[in-house]
Amino acid sequence: MSAELRLKKLRGSGGYVMANVTDEQQMKGNLGGPDLFLAPIGRLENSKITKHFCNTCEKEFEGAPKIEFENPNEEVAENLILAEKGQYICSACNSTIAEYRQFKKQNEAGEIGNAKPLETAQTVKPQTTQQIPQPASPQTTTPSQPAPTQVTQTGSISSIEGLAVYDENAKKIGTAKQVGIDSNQSVVLLIIKNDGTEGSIPWNSIRKVGEIILLGSPNVPTQDQPGKCPSCGFSNKDGSKFCEECGTKIS
Repeated sequence: MSAELRLKKLRGSGGYVMANVTDEQQMKGNLGGPDLFLAPIGRLENSKITKHFCNTCEKEFEGAPKIEFENPNEEVAENLILAEKGQYICSACNSTIAEYRQFKKQNEAGEIGNAKPLETAQTVKPQTTQQIPQPASPQTTTPSQPAPTQVTQTGSISSIEGLAVYDENAKKIGTAKQVGIDSNQSVVLLIIKNDGTEGSIPWNSIRKVGEIILLGSPNVPTQDQPGKCPSCGFSNKDGSKFCEECGTKIS
């Protein structure tokens, strides 16, 4: 793969930067569309950034924005460490242009296990978000128009990104995109479904990660899984009346 640097626009939730990046960094920043995104790439050297644009200022500035980061080295799942989290900040108004999360495996040859409770999750600020359905409320919505719930993208993981995702019946349902944190501060796997739309899967629904990602367990009957959607198989919280993923009514 070529190590030649190319000037590219890298988008964030609050603006973009123009930076010289390698082919490998371009691949990380490509989430399947025409645009490249800054969050999956992580922290760039200031010398590689030529300009930055702030949505709040509605103005482009010469040079790199401010970059603030920390290294929590927090275990978010078995064999998965949150090594670094940071943000790109406008040099003029201090608005956030983009945030990123970088993960690493403790044992590169090992598998990633169940997610750990995120004790510091309340300090995580929202980043690039997508909209997924939430259980309907009689006052605000109907089953056919579920209310949205935000999912914060935490960054890409090279060992997971692009892997085929199969359900417990060995049916391919999509391709892994990123690890994220939902509105309940739970770790989820963001996927691109077969129809091209995006969705999320609770991390504890992942049974195996190898050459593919396998969900569920054929040995666990559906009736023993409260809140599981009969339509898409999403594992909802106990007591949910509508699927958070597709809006189907749960009996």
